[in-house]
Amino acid sequence: MRRDAMTLELAGRTVRVPVVSVNTLVVGAGAAGLKCADALHYAGVSDVAIVVDRLGNGTSNNSGSDKQTYYKLGVFGEDPDSPMDFARTLFQGGMMHGDLAYIEGLGSAPAFFDLCKIGVPFPYNKFGAYVGYKTDHDPRQRATSAGPKTSKFMYECLLKEIQHHQTPVFDHHEAVRLLTREVDGQTRVTGAVCLNRNEFYRDDLGVVLFNAENVVLATGGPGEMYAISVWPHAQIGSHGLAFEVGAAGNNLTELQFGLASTAFRWNLSGTYQQVVPDYFSTDPDGVSNRRFFLHDYFADMGAMATNIFLKGYQWPFHAQRLQDGGSSLVDIAVHREITEGRRVFMDFMANPTPAEGMSVFSFAELGQEARLYLERSGATQQTPYERLQHMNQQSIDLYSEHGIDLREPLEVAVCAQHCNGGLRGNSWWETSVPHLFAVGELNGSHGVRPGGSALNSGQVGAVRAAQMIAHAYNDVPCTAQTFLSACGAQIADLYGLFDGWLSSGEGALQLAAVRPQIQARMSACGAFVRDLASARKGLQEARDLCRAIAENGISCSSPKQLTRATEDRLLALTSVAFLEALVYYIENGGGSRGGYMVLDSEGELTVDSKRGSELRHRAEDLSKREEILEVTLTSGSLARFQVAAVPVRPLPEDDSWYETTWAAWNDGRVVGT
Repeated sequence: MRRDAMTLELAGRTVRVPVVSVNTLVVGAGAAGLKCADALHYAGVSDVAIVVDRLGNGTSNNSGSDKQTYYKLGVFGEDPDSPMDFARTLFQGGMMHGDLAYIEGLGSAPAFFDLCKIGVPFPYNKFGAYVGYKTDHDPRQRATSAGPKTSKFMYECLLKEIQHHQTPVFDHHEAVRLLTREVDGQTRVTGAVCLNRNEFYRDDLGVVLFNAENVVLATGGPGEMYAISVWPHAQIGSHGLAFEVGAAGNNLTELQFGLASTAFRWNLSGTYQQVVPDYFSTDPDGVSNRRFFLHDYFADMGAMATNIFLKGYQWPFHAQRLQDGGSSLVDIAVHREITEGRRVFMDFMANPTPAEGMSVFSFAELGQEARLYLERSGATQQTPYERLQHMNQQSIDLYSEHGIDLREPLEVAVCAQHCNGGLRGNSWWETSVPHLFAVGELNGSHGVRPGGSALNSGQVGAVRAAQMIAHAYNDVPCTAQTFLSACGAQIADLYGLFDGWLSSGEGALQLAAVRPQIQARMSACGAFVRDLASARKGLQEARDLCRAIAENGISCSSPKQLTRATEDRLLALTSVAFLEALVYYIENGGGSRGGYMVLDSEGELTVDSKRGSELRHRAEDLSKREEILEVTLTSGSLARFQVAAVPVRPLPEDDSWYETTWAAWNDGRVVGT
């Protein structure tokens, strides 16, 4: 890594800015970003730097559930498994390229055992077997967990590795623009502009320029795009950064939504539901007019209690589980209470309250699957709280660490939880812009996936990106002077934008008002209950916001606000991309699938419950599983994306022969192909 101080001649002023030159810049320091830096080190690339807005502030270190799942290849007992079987499971949900599914299967065991080696405490039995369990969309017992804090442990252990390697970490640095240059007639990434949050007062506004041969984006999902979200606060993602330089997005229609607590953002899957707590709603004051609203949906205690239990490993909302009195009725019930202005709570001190004429809760009333699970687990105590203590004390301790006593009612909502879409990556996790990689949740490799497979994907993808860089993109960066000559106009344009925001007039948008309208719009028309009219309306409003930002600017009273204003400008652009994909999907016959339902008065399906038949919606068009929607910002446009339906690539036939593979490896013909 080399540091220089270079002079920029801008309109009206001259500034000296730091320029950091490095082979690879990793943006983001979660489990995927840290793994990529770690893998680069072991591949012989030590010229690496990491930039992060605030170390430890991301999803990996701040998210989880009752026992956060890591989905891996099966590695215990007599149950057969293989990378191709693993790939078939990923692939069968649709909207995923077969070669990527196979790569994630092949890389699963090495990535998992790497984590074990560096200290992530995955449990094993007396034989040393990493015993698994089933998760959602999982036909086998591939899932494992290190408890509620699986990804936190991954983050902590990988951070220790990075610190041991002495990889420089630029904390409190926010990436605000990617920089590109033309090489042999092709536009490629060549670095990034960051704002140092601790030095906004400088004449250069805290700008730090990174001159990089490669940029790896590892910034997670766009959590701040939703008002009702379980992503950590300030989780932005970097989709907008990549869209602006021409990177393609894919699968932006595909997100997961699930029950989560709202005061402390945490997923309420697994044991939290399997202990069968009570649900009730209140008026906005949180006290008055307590109502046991699930009575409206279920006719008897057995059905109601069993579906609460099933929310444990059928935790994400799923359109198929709306039929035949399925467990997603619980999500619909919670959602409708909240949209009517009420607040919803889970109560671990009470079993489900019976309606008039309903039998009281008993284990005998439960469906066989639920009853046998609880009996086999020894979880037949009198209250849900006692059952939770017995099965998973860690899940109680976690809330205690945040000042929450689960013996008190816990406020909940159906929250945006994970984005399966993101940036399009090839088989080396390189985006459509050369030398720009996307790893972790930002890479949109999945459509509908088994729970926990995102953690595996993040580790495998990080290694793949590192392998590509080490073997094909390991050149030293260009000189600082060449870098500034190529990117000077882009940097000057950014300074012009900042100066405009700092001196904006009366027509400028108020900073405090921008993000809330993005969030309200996306939670209203881009969450798990969708329809064409609201999606079209939301798309037009999102475009109008982008146009207003471009024409009138965002009012910033001090340079300290430039980071937030930049985030909101890019978040507004990202929301357009997501809504553009959604409108295209519904207009072209897309139906209810995965994590959302598509309302349609002409739809084939209804939600049938004790309330009657309602919420008419479309069935899934299974042919849509065989295509992936890709979006690309239209050249010269403020906020319009081209959408194309791309056929999924099939699962590969891998009959590789060792001798020819060895020869190709020795000749350097493997990586990059």
